[in-house]
Amino acid sequence: MTITQTLPRPALADPALAGSALASRALPLAGPVLHGAAGERSGWERVCRVDDLEPSWGEAVLIRMRQVALFLLSPRELYAVEHEDPAGGAPVMARGIVGSRGDRPTIASPLHKEVYDLGTGECFTDPALLLRTFRTRIVGGFIEIEFDD
Repeated sequence: MTITQTLPRPALADPALAGSALASRALPLAGPVLHGAAGERSGWERVCRVDDLEPSWGEAVLIRMRQVALFLLSPRELYAVEHEDPAGGAPVMARGIVGSRGDRPTIASPLHKEVYDLGTGECFTDPALLLRTFRTRIVGGFIEIEFDD
C-alpha cells in the first residue's frame, strides 16, 4: 500500500505497524537513484524500513550526499526535513525537540531554539527562516523521500 504525503499533512503509514516494537539502530543509505529529463536527478528514494525509526525521535540519513532528518511521530505521521539548521548551518535538526503548535507538529532547533513546522518548514519564531521539507511515502514497510533536484 502506498500513501503519499501532501504537505503540510503527514504520510499515512500501514496501520498494522501500530504497536510494533521500534528499535533505534543505524539506518541504511538510500536505494537506487531515479533520473528525470536531461539527466536531472529526481524522484523517490528508498531510505529505510519504518520500524528502523523510534517514535517522536529524529534520525539523520545520508541521501545523495545530503543529510535529511526523519521524524516518525506516530505510526500514522512521518516527516522529512533538511538536517541542516537554517539559522546556523550546523547538521543538528534530527536532534531537535519535537512538539506542536496547536495541531501542527513542530521541531525546535537544538542550538538556536527556533521552532519550525515539520510539514511546511515555516519558522514560527523568525519568519525570515525556512526549513526545507520533503514529501514522504511508505511503500511495503519502507520509507521513501521525494527529491526534485
